[in-house]
Amino acid sequence: MTVSAVMQRLAAYIARAPRRRLPSTVAEKTKHHVLDTVAAMVSGSRLLPGRKAIAYARTRGGTKEAGVVATSILTSAESAALANGMLAHADETDDSHAPSLTHPGCGIVPAALAIAEREAASGEAFLRAVALGYDVGCRLTMALDAYQFREDGHSTHSFGPMFGAAAAAAALARFNERQVRHCLSFTAQQASGISCWMRDEEHIEKAFDFGGMPARNGVAAALMVGHGFTGVEDALSGERSFFVAYGRKPEPERLIDGLGERYEIMRTSIKRWSVGSPIQAPLDALEVLMREQRVRLEDVERIVVRVAHQGANTTDNRAMPDICMQHLCAVMLLDGTVSFKAAHDEKRMRHPKVLALRQKVELRGDDQLTQAMPSRQGIVELVLRDGTTRRHHVKAVRGTAENPMARAEVDAKAYDLVAPVFGKARARRLCEALWSLEALRDIRKLRLLLKEE
Repeated sequence: MTVSAVMQRLAAYIARAPRRRLPSTVAEKTKHHVLDTVAAMVSGSRLLPGRKAIAYARTRGGTKEAGVVATSILTSAESAALANGMLAHADETDDSHAPSLTHPGCGIVPAALAIAEREAASGEAFLRAVALGYDVGCRLTMALDAYQFREDGHSTHSFGPMFGAAAAAAALARFNERQVRHCLSFTAQQASGISCWMRDEEHIEKAFDFGGMPARNGVAAALMVGHGFTGVEDALSGERSFFVAYGRKPEPERLIDGLGERYEIMRTSIKRWSVGSPIQAPLDALEVLMREQRVRLEDVERIVVRVAHQGANTTDNRAMPDICMQHLCAVMLLDGTVSFKAAHDEKRMRHPKVLALRQKVELRGDDQLTQAMPSRQGIVELVLRDGTTRRHHVKAVRGTAENPMARAEVDAKAYDLVAPVFGKARARRLCEALWSLEALRDIRKLRLLLKEE
Protein backbone atom coordinates (compact mmCIF):
# COMPACT_ATOMS: atom_id res chain seq x y z
CA MET A 1 0.00 0.00 0.00
CA THR A 2 0.98 3.63 -0.37
CA VAL A 3 2.55 5.14 2.73
CA SER A 4 0.90 8.43 3.66
CA ALA A 5 2.82 11.69 3.69
CA VAL A 6 2.29 11.91 7.46
CA MET A 7 3.85 8.51 8.06
CA GLN A 8 6.71 9.20 5.67
CA ARG A 9 7.61 12.44 7.44
CA LEU A 10 7.14 11.00 10.94
CA ALA A 11 9.16 7.84 10.32
CA ALA A 12 11.96 9.82 8.69
CA TYR A 13 12.08 12.23 11.59
CA ILE A 14 12.28 9.43 14.17
CA ALA A 15 14.92 7.53 12.19
CA ARG A 16 17.13 10.63 11.90
CA ALA A 17 16.67 11.76 15.50
CA PRO A 18 19.85 10.06 16.82
CA ARG A 19 21.94 12.22 14.46
CA ARG A 20 20.06 15.47 15.10
CA ARG A 21 21.62 17.80 17.67
CA LEU A 22 19.13 19.44 20.01
CA PRO A 23 19.11 23.23 20.34
CA SER A 24 20.86 24.19 23.58
CA THR A 25 17.66 25.44 25.23
CA VAL A 26 15.87 22.20 24.36
CA ALA A 27 18.74 20.06 25.65
CA GLU A 28 18.71 22.00 28.91
CA LYS A 29 14.93 21.66 29.31
CA THR A 30 15.18 17.94 28.53
CA LYS A 31 17.63 17.53 31.39
CA HIS A 32 15.16 19.30 33.67
CA HIS A 33 12.54 16.69 32.84
CA VAL A 34 14.90 13.73 33.05
CA LEU A 35 16.03 14.80 36.51
CA ASP A 36 12.47 15.52 37.61
CA THR A 37 11.25 12.12 36.37
CA VAL A 38 14.15 10.15 37.84
CA ALA A 39 13.57 11.90 41.18
CA ALA A 40 9.90 10.89 40.95
CA MET A 41 11.01 7.29 40.39
CA VAL A 42 13.26 7.35 43.45
CA SER A 43 10.66 8.88 45.75
CA GLY A 44 7.95 6.69 44.21
CA SER A 45 9.91 3.56 45.11
CA ARG A 46 8.82 4.01 48.71
CA LEU A 47 5.13 4.57 47.99
CA LEU A 48 2.54 1.80 47.67
CA PRO A 49 2.33 1.69 43.83
CA GLY A 50 6.12 1.71 43.65
CA ARG A 51 6.48 -1.06 46.22
CA LYS A 52 3.95 -3.17 44.32
CA ALA A 53 5.78 -2.60 41.02
CA ILE A 54 9.13 -3.54 42.56
CA ALA A 55 7.69 -6.70 44.13
CA TYR A 56 6.25 -7.67 40.76
CA ALA A 57 9.54 -6.98 38.95
CA ARG A 58 11.38 -9.27 41.38
CA THR A 59 9.31 -12.20 40.16
CA ARG A 60 9.87 -11.64 36.44
CA GLY A 61 13.50 -12.67 35.99
CA GLY A 62 14.51 -12.43 32.35
CA THR A 63 17.60 -11.22 30.54
CA LYS A 64 19.52 -8.66 32.62
CA GLU A 65 19.17 -5.67 30.34
CA ALA A 66 18.10 -2.77 32.56
CA GLY A 67 17.77 -1.83 36.20
CA VAL A 68 14.78 -1.01 38.37
CA VAL A 69 15.45 2.29 40.12
CA ALA A 70 16.16 2.22 43.88
CA THR A 71 16.62 -1.57 43.82
CA SER A 72 19.34 -4.08 42.91
CA ILE A 73 17.06 -5.67 40.27
CA LEU A 74 18.42 -6.19 36.75
CA THR A 75 15.76 -7.54 34.45
CA SER A 76 14.44 -7.37 30.90
CA ALA A 77 13.97 -3.98 29.31
CA GLU A 78 10.18 -4.48 29.24
CA SER A 79 9.98 -5.32 32.94
CA ALA A 80 12.30 -2.46 33.91
CA ALA A 81 10.26 -0.01 31.85
CA LEU A 82 7.03 -1.21 33.45
CA ALA A 83 8.37 -0.97 36.99
CA ASN A 84 10.13 2.37 36.53
CA GLY A 85 7.07 3.81 34.81
CA MET A 86 4.93 2.91 37.81
CA LEU A 87 7.56 4.36 40.16
CA ALA A 88 7.53 7.61 38.18
CA HIS A 89 3.77 7.97 38.59
CA ALA A 90 3.45 6.41 42.03
CA ASP A 91 1.91 9.74 43.03
CA GLU A 92 1.48 13.24 41.57
CA THR A 93 5.13 14.29 41.40
CA ASP A 94 5.83 13.90 37.67
CA ASP A 95 5.50 16.36 34.81
CA SER A 96 2.47 17.13 32.63
CA HIS A 97 1.73 18.52 29.17
CA ALA A 98 -1.55 20.44 29.26
CA PRO A 99 -2.36 20.70 25.50
CA SER A 100 -2.18 16.91 25.07
CA LEU A 101 -3.65 15.98 28.45
CA THR A 102 -0.70 13.69 29.18
CA HIS A 103 1.97 13.07 31.77
CA PRO A 104 4.70 12.38 29.21
CA GLY A 105 7.72 11.86 31.45
CA CYS A 106 6.50 8.87 33.44
CA GLY A 107 6.04 6.79 30.28
CA ILE A 108 8.76 8.14 28.01
CA VAL A 109 11.76 8.51 30.32
CA PRO A 110 11.54 4.96 31.78
CA ALA A 111 11.22 3.50 28.27
CA ALA A 112 14.18 5.50 26.99
CA LEU A 113 16.24 4.57 30.04
CA ALA A 114 15.50 0.85 29.63
CA ILE A 115 16.47 0.77 25.94
CA ALA A 116 19.45 3.06 26.51
CA GLU A 117 20.77 0.62 29.12
CA ARG A 118 20.13 -2.35 26.85
CA GLU A 119 21.95 -0.66 23.97
CA ALA A 120 24.71 0.87 26.14
CA ALA A 121 23.75 4.23 24.63
CA SER A 122 25.37 7.52 25.50
CA GLY A 123 23.82 10.22 27.63
CA GLU A 124 23.58 12.41 24.53
CA ALA A 125 21.63 9.74 22.63
CA PHE A 126 19.36 9.26 25.62
CA LEU A 127 18.57 12.99 25.81
CA ARG A 128 17.78 13.16 22.09
CA ALA A 129 15.47 10.15 22.39
CA VAL A 130 13.62 11.63 25.35
CA ALA A 131 13.01 14.94 23.57
CA LEU A 132 11.79 12.98 20.53
CA GLY A 133 9.42 10.96 22.70
CA TYR A 134 7.79 14.13 24.02
CA ASP A 135 7.41 15.44 20.45
CA VAL A 136 5.68 12.31 19.19
CA GLY A 137 3.66 11.40 22.27
CA CYS A 138 2.22 14.85 22.90
CA ARG A 139 1.35 15.37 19.24
CA LEU A 140 -0.44 12.02 19.14
CA THR A 141 -3.27 12.95 21.49
CA MET A 142 -3.43 16.48 20.12
CA ALA A 143 -4.07 14.87 16.72
CA LEU A 144 -6.99 13.02 18.31
CA ASP A 145 -8.35 16.22 19.93
CA ALA A 146 -7.35 15.41 23.49
CA TYR A 147 -10.43 16.85 25.20
CA GLN A 148 -12.93 15.09 22.94
CA PHE A 149 -10.90 11.91 23.20
CA ARG A 150 -11.16 12.06 26.99
CA GLU A 151 -14.87 12.86 26.86
CA ASP A 152 -15.36 9.65 24.85
CA GLY A 153 -13.87 7.69 27.75
CA HIS A 154 -10.36 7.10 26.39
CA SER A 155 -7.26 7.78 28.47
CA THR A 156 -5.03 10.36 26.82
CA HIS A 157 -2.52 9.62 29.58
CA SER A 158 -2.02 6.11 28.21
CA PHE A 159 -2.17 6.69 24.45
CA GLY A 160 0.22 9.62 24.04
CA PRO A 161 3.07 8.41 26.25
CA MET A 162 2.87 4.95 24.65
CA PHE A 163 3.67 6.37 21.21
CA GLY A 164 6.28 8.65 22.75
CA ALA A 165 7.91 5.67 24.47
CA ALA A 166 7.94 3.73 21.20
CA ALA A 167 9.50 6.63 19.29
CA ALA A 168 12.23 7.06 21.91
CA ALA A 169 12.93 3.33 21.92
CA ALA A 170 13.04 3.18 18.11
CA ALA A 171 15.54 6.03 17.98
CA LEU A 172 17.81 4.42 20.59
CA ALA A 173 17.61 1.12 18.69
CA ARG A 174 18.76 3.03 15.56
CA PHE A 175 15.86 1.86 13.41
CA ASN A 176 15.63 2.75 9.74
CA GLU A 177 12.43 4.31 8.40
CA ARG A 178 10.76 0.99 7.58
CA GLN A 179 11.50 -0.39 11.03
CA VAL A 180 10.08 2.77 12.57
CA ARG A 181 6.86 2.30 10.61
CA HIS A 182 6.57 -1.27 11.86
CA CYS A 183 7.32 -0.17 15.41
CA LEU A 184 4.51 2.39 15.24
CA SER A 185 2.19 -0.32 13.93
CA PHE A 186 2.92 -2.62 16.86
CA THR A 187 2.39 0.36 19.16
CA ALA A 188 -0.97 1.16 17.56
CA GLN A 189 -2.07 -2.44 18.12
CA GLN A 190 -1.21 -2.15 21.82
CA ALA A 191 -2.65 1.34 22.31
CA SER A 192 -5.33 1.24 24.98
CA GLY A 193 -6.57 2.96 28.10
CA ILE A 194 -9.92 4.06 29.47
CA SER A 195 -10.40 6.93 31.87
CA CYS A 196 -12.00 4.93 34.66
CA TRP A 197 -8.54 5.24 36.23
CA MET A 198 -10.15 8.17 38.05
CA ARG A 199 -11.85 5.64 40.33
CA ASP A 200 -8.58 4.04 41.45
CA GLU A 201 -8.36 4.84 45.16
CA GLU A 202 -4.82 3.53 45.79
CA HIS A 203 -3.11 4.97 42.69
CA ILE A 204 -1.76 1.52 41.74
CA GLU A 205 -3.68 1.01 38.52
CA LYS A 206 -3.27 4.71 37.73
CA ALA A 207 0.51 4.31 38.01
CA PHE A 208 0.28 1.44 35.52
CA ASP A 209 -2.09 3.31 33.18
CA PHE A 210 -0.02 6.52 33.09
CA GLY A 211 3.54 5.19 33.34
CA GLY A 212 4.00 1.45 33.46
CA MET A 213 1.85 0.34 30.55
CA PRO A 214 2.93 3.04 28.05
CA ALA A 215 6.62 2.49 28.88
CA ARG A 216 6.40 -1.30 28.68
CA ASN A 217 4.33 -1.38 25.47
CA GLY A 218 6.52 1.14 23.67
CA VAL A 219 9.62 -0.84 24.61
CA ALA A 220 7.99 -4.14 23.60
CA ALA A 221 7.07 -2.76 20.17
CA ALA A 222 10.65 -1.68 19.54
CA LEU A 223 12.19 -4.92 20.78
CA MET A 224 9.91 -7.06 18.63
CA VAL A 225 10.79 -5.07 15.52
CA GLY A 226 14.44 -5.17 16.49
CA HIS A 227 14.15 -8.94 16.67
CA GLY A 228 12.93 -9.03 13.07
CA PHE A 229 9.16 -8.71 13.40
CA THR A 230 7.56 -7.00 10.43
CA GLY A 231 4.17 -5.34 10.35
CA VAL A 232 1.82 -2.94 8.61
CA GLU A 233 3.66 -0.24 6.72
CA ASP A 234 1.27 2.53 7.73
CA ALA A 235 -1.07 1.83 10.64
CA LEU A 236 -1.99 5.50 10.87
CA SER A 237 -3.82 5.82 7.55
CA GLY A 238 -6.02 3.85 5.20
CA GLU A 239 -8.83 1.40 5.81
CA ARG A 240 -9.29 0.23 9.43
CA SER A 241 -6.28 2.27 10.55
CA PHE A 242 -5.56 3.86 13.91
CA PHE A 243 -7.12 7.23 13.13
CA VAL A 244 -10.19 5.55 11.68
CA ALA A 245 -10.67 3.57 14.87
CA TYR A 246 -10.03 6.46 17.27
CA GLY A 247 -11.16 10.05 17.49
CA ARG A 248 -14.27 11.85 16.29
CA LYS A 249 -12.52 14.11 13.80
CA PRO A 250 -8.83 13.26 14.03
CA GLU A 251 -6.19 15.45 12.43
CA PRO A 252 -3.24 13.14 11.63
CA GLU A 253 -1.27 16.01 10.14
CA ARG A 254 -0.82 17.42 13.65
CA LEU A 255 1.63 14.57 14.25
CA ILE A 256 4.16 16.28 11.99
CA ASP A 257 3.18 19.92 12.50
CA GLY A 258 6.27 21.86 13.52
CA LEU A 259 8.52 18.81 13.92
CA GLY A 260 12.07 20.00 14.39
CA GLU A 261 10.90 23.56 15.01
CA ARG A 262 8.50 23.34 17.95
CA TYR A 263 9.68 21.02 20.70
CA GLU A 264 6.85 19.86 22.94
CA ILE A 265 9.13 19.41 25.91
CA MET A 266 9.37 23.21 25.99
CA ARG A 267 5.60 23.29 26.62
CA THR A 268 5.69 20.63 29.34
CA SER A 269 5.21 21.63 32.97
CA ILE A 270 7.24 20.57 35.97
CA LYS A 271 5.29 20.52 39.21
CA ARG A 272 6.59 22.77 41.91
CA TRP A 273 4.40 20.94 44.41
CA SER A 274 4.19 17.13 44.52
CA VAL A 275 0.41 17.16 44.29
CA GLY A 276 -2.31 16.82 41.65
CA SER A 277 -2.15 19.31 38.77
CA PRO A 278 -5.43 21.15 39.60
CA ILE A 279 -4.03 21.95 43.08
CA GLN A 280 -0.87 23.67 41.84
CA ALA A 281 -2.44 27.08 41.17
CA PRO A 282 -4.34 27.29 44.50
CA LEU A 283 -1.16 26.47 46.43
CA ASP A 284 0.75 29.13 44.48
CA ALA A 285 -2.02 31.61 45.26
CA LEU A 286 -2.12 30.74 48.95
CA GLU A 287 1.63 31.13 49.24
CA VAL A 288 1.46 34.59 47.65
CA LEU A 289 -1.39 35.69 49.93
CA MET A 290 0.41 34.52 53.03
CA ARG A 291 3.73 36.07 52.04
CA GLU A 292 2.74 39.33 50.33
CA GLN A 293 -0.52 40.09 52.13
CA ARG A 294 0.85 38.84 55.44
CA VAL A 295 -2.37 37.01 56.23
CA ARG A 296 -2.29 35.24 59.59
CA LEU A 297 -3.98 31.91 60.09
CA GLU A 298 -5.99 33.12 63.06
CA ASP A 299 -7.51 35.90 60.93
CA VAL A 300 -9.00 33.51 58.34
CA GLU A 301 -12.74 32.95 58.54
CA ARG A 302 -13.27 31.14 55.22
CA ILE A 303 -11.28 30.06 52.14
CA VAL A 304 -12.89 29.94 48.69
CA VAL A 305 -10.92 28.06 46.03
CA ARG A 306 -11.93 28.26 42.36
CA VAL A 307 -10.57 26.02 39.62
CA ALA A 308 -11.91 24.50 36.39
CA HIS A 309 -14.87 22.17 36.85
CA GLN A 310 -12.92 19.06 35.93
CA GLY A 311 -10.17 19.96 38.37
CA ALA A 312 -12.68 20.54 41.13
CA ASN A 313 -14.32 17.18 40.48
CA THR A 314 -10.97 15.39 40.51
CA THR A 315 -9.72 16.90 43.79
CA ASP A 316 -12.85 17.41 45.87
CA ASN A 317 -12.42 15.80 49.32
CA ARG A 318 -10.42 12.87 47.99
CA ALA A 319 -9.20 10.16 50.34
CA MET A 320 -5.54 10.46 49.24
CA PRO A 321 -3.74 13.50 50.66
CA ASP A 322 -1.80 14.44 47.53
CA ILE A 323 -4.94 14.88 45.42
CA CYS A 324 -7.27 16.38 48.05
CA MET A 325 -7.74 20.12 47.49
CA GLN A 326 -9.25 20.93 50.89
CA HIS A 327 -6.62 19.01 52.83
CA LEU A 328 -3.64 20.51 50.99
CA CYS A 329 -4.94 24.06 51.30
CA ALA A 330 -5.24 23.47 55.04
CA VAL A 331 -1.67 22.15 55.15
CA MET A 332 -0.39 25.18 53.23
CA LEU A 333 -2.09 27.54 55.65
CA LEU A 334 -0.67 25.68 58.65
CA ASP A 335 2.89 25.11 57.37
CA GLY A 336 3.40 27.96 54.91
CA THR A 337 4.47 25.34 52.34
CA VAL A 338 3.61 21.80 51.22
CA SER A 339 6.52 19.38 51.38
CA PHE A 340 6.59 15.95 49.73
CA LYS A 341 6.33 14.39 53.19
CA ALA A 342 3.32 16.51 54.14
CA ALA A 343 1.57 15.78 50.84
CA HIS A 344 1.78 12.04 51.53
CA ASP A 345 1.06 11.98 55.27
CA GLU A 346 -2.23 10.09 55.53
CA LYS A 347 -2.28 10.26 59.33
CA ARG A 348 -2.28 14.03 59.16
CA MET A 349 -5.58 13.95 57.29
CA ARG A 350 -7.13 12.99 60.64
CA HIS A 351 -5.35 15.60 62.76
CA PRO A 352 -7.85 17.88 64.58
CA LYS A 353 -6.14 21.13 63.50
CA VAL A 354 -6.10 20.07 59.86
CA LEU A 355 -9.69 18.86 59.97
CA ALA A 356 -10.89 22.09 61.60
CA LEU A 357 -9.18 24.25 58.97
CA ARG A 358 -10.30 21.97 56.16
CA GLN A 359 -13.92 22.69 57.08
CA LYS A 360 -13.31 26.32 56.15
CA VAL A 361 -12.23 25.48 52.59
CA GLU A 362 -14.93 25.79 49.95
CA LEU A 363 -14.06 24.37 46.52
CA ARG A 364 -15.94 25.64 43.48
CA GLY A 365 -15.81 24.76 39.81
CA ASP A 366 -15.61 27.95 37.76
CA ASP A 367 -16.95 28.48 34.22
CA GLN A 368 -14.35 31.05 33.22
CA LEU A 369 -11.46 28.97 34.53
CA THR A 370 -12.88 25.98 32.65
CA GLN A 371 -12.87 28.04 29.45
CA ALA A 372 -9.24 28.97 30.14
CA MET A 373 -8.17 25.32 29.93
CA PRO A 374 -5.65 23.88 29.12
CA SER A 375 -4.20 26.66 31.28
CA ARG A 376 -4.77 25.36 34.83
CA GLN A 377 -5.58 28.61 36.56
CA GLY A 378 -6.80 29.06 40.09
CA ILE A 379 -8.33 31.75 42.28
CA VAL A 380 -8.13 31.81 46.07
CA GLU A 381 -10.16 34.17 48.24
CA LEU A 382 -9.42 34.47 51.94
CA VAL A 383 -12.38 35.92 53.82
CA LEU A 384 -11.05 37.42 57.05
CA ARG A 385 -12.73 37.83 60.41
CA ASP A 386 -12.85 41.62 60.00
CA GLY A 387 -15.00 41.18 56.88
CA THR A 388 -12.31 41.97 54.33
CA THR A 389 -11.31 39.62 51.52
CA ARG A 390 -7.88 38.92 50.11
CA ARG A 391 -7.88 37.49 46.59
CA HIS A 392 -5.20 36.18 44.23
CA HIS A 393 -5.62 34.81 40.72
CA VAL A 394 -2.81 32.57 39.41
CA LYS A 395 -2.87 32.58 35.63
CA ALA A 396 0.53 30.95 35.09
CA VAL A 397 1.44 28.25 37.58
CA ARG A 398 5.09 28.09 38.57
CA GLY A 399 6.72 25.37 36.49
CA THR A 400 4.59 25.88 33.37
CA ALA A 401 5.94 27.11 30.05
CA GLU A 402 4.59 30.58 30.86
CA ASN A 403 6.32 30.62 34.25
CA PRO A 404 9.11 28.02 34.14
CA MET A 405 11.15 26.86 37.09
CA ALA A 406 14.84 27.71 37.00
CA ARG A 407 17.51 25.00 37.05
CA ALA A 408 18.16 25.64 40.74
CA GLU A 409 14.49 25.12 41.57
CA VAL A 410 14.31 21.84 39.65
CA ASP A 411 17.52 20.72 41.33
CA ALA A 412 16.19 21.60 44.79
CA LYS A 413 12.95 19.69 44.18
CA ALA A 414 14.80 16.63 42.87
CA TYR A 415 17.31 16.65 45.70
CA ASP A 416 14.53 16.82 48.30
CA LEU A 417 12.84 13.82 46.68
CA VAL A 418 16.00 11.71 46.37
CA ALA A 419 17.86 12.50 49.62
CA PRO A 420 15.44 10.70 52.00
CA VAL A 421 15.91 7.49 49.97
CA PHE A 422 19.59 7.60 48.93
CA GLY A 423 21.08 9.98 51.48
CA LYS A 424 22.34 13.50 50.92
CA ALA A 425 25.73 12.68 49.40
CA ARG A 426 24.44 10.26 46.78
CA ALA A 427 21.46 12.48 46.03
CA ARG A 428 23.86 15.30 45.18
CA ARG A 429 26.03 13.01 43.01
CA LEU A 430 22.97 11.75 41.13
CA CYS A 431 21.71 15.26 40.44
CA GLU A 432 25.12 16.34 39.17
CA ALA A 433 25.40 13.26 36.95
CA LEU A 434 22.04 13.96 35.33
CA TRP A 435 22.91 17.61 34.78
CA SER A 436 26.02 16.37 32.91
CA LEU A 437 24.38 13.67 30.79
CA GLU A 438 26.05 14.82 27.57
CA ALA A 439 29.42 13.76 28.99
CA LEU A 440 28.25 10.22 29.76
CA ARG A 441 29.46 7.69 27.19
CA ASP A 442 27.49 4.77 28.60
CA ILE A 443 24.18 5.33 30.39
CA ARG A 444 24.75 2.16 32.39
CA LYS A 445 27.25 4.07 34.52
CA LEU A 446 24.23 5.62 36.23
CA ARG A 447 23.31 2.25 37.73
CA LEU A 448 25.60 2.68 40.73
CA LEU A 449 23.83 5.94 41.58
CA LEU A 450 20.34 4.57 40.94
CA LYS A 451 20.41 1.22 42.74
CA GLU A 452 19.86 0.51 46.43
CA GLU A 453 22.95 0.06 48.58
